[in-house]
Amino acid sequence: MILAAHTTQAAQAGQQAHGFLSPTGVEILFLLVGLVTLGAALVTVTTRQLVHAALWLVVALGGLAVEYLLLTAEFIAWVQVLIYVGSVVVLLLFGLMLTKAPIGRSPDADSGNRPVALAVALAAGAALVWVVVDAFRTTWIDLDGAVQGSTKVSGETLFRHWVLPFEALSVLLLAALVGAIVLSRKKKEGER
Repeated sequence: MILAAHTTQAAQAGQQAHGFLSPTGVEILFLLVGLVTLGAALVTVTTRQLVHAALWLVVALGGLAVEYLLLTAEFIAWVQVLIYVGSVVVLLLFGLMLTKAPIGRSPDADSGNRPVALAVALAAGAALVWVVVDAFRTTWIDLDGAVQGSTKVSGETLFRHWVLPFEALSVLLLAALVGAIVLSRKKKEGER
């Protein structure tokens, strides 16, 4: 009896002691996967080979899917894998192949405005962080309601608030595919 009371008190003390300075294994894994994803994203935008950029994009998007799994949002993780890794990157690779983009280094892919691009990227990143922090500063998660990231909550949000952007994105991706096919079938001089 005394042992059970002592174990319960130790468990409660352990739960209370958990904080910022004592992360769990999931939090450490979340941070490590986040760093790998950030590194892959940086390589994606800094590499001079287009095919390598597309493949590093697969790593970055896969890392985001793992982050969703760690946040117990399995449905969003599978949507990330199926739509972004499975469809968008394949569409990108087909676009590269159909437009006969150079496989190796392409000097025309670099405009020489790296300092300006870096300044714009940092400003945009800072603005996004500020907007997200400001928007969710006083937001609290309802622990008694449906689990955030579950299929029910995600479906309700998607089909209530995001139907038009979702459909616009599908039309945009279709237009990109058709444009890649048209560009790859340009008529050469003297052909009918």
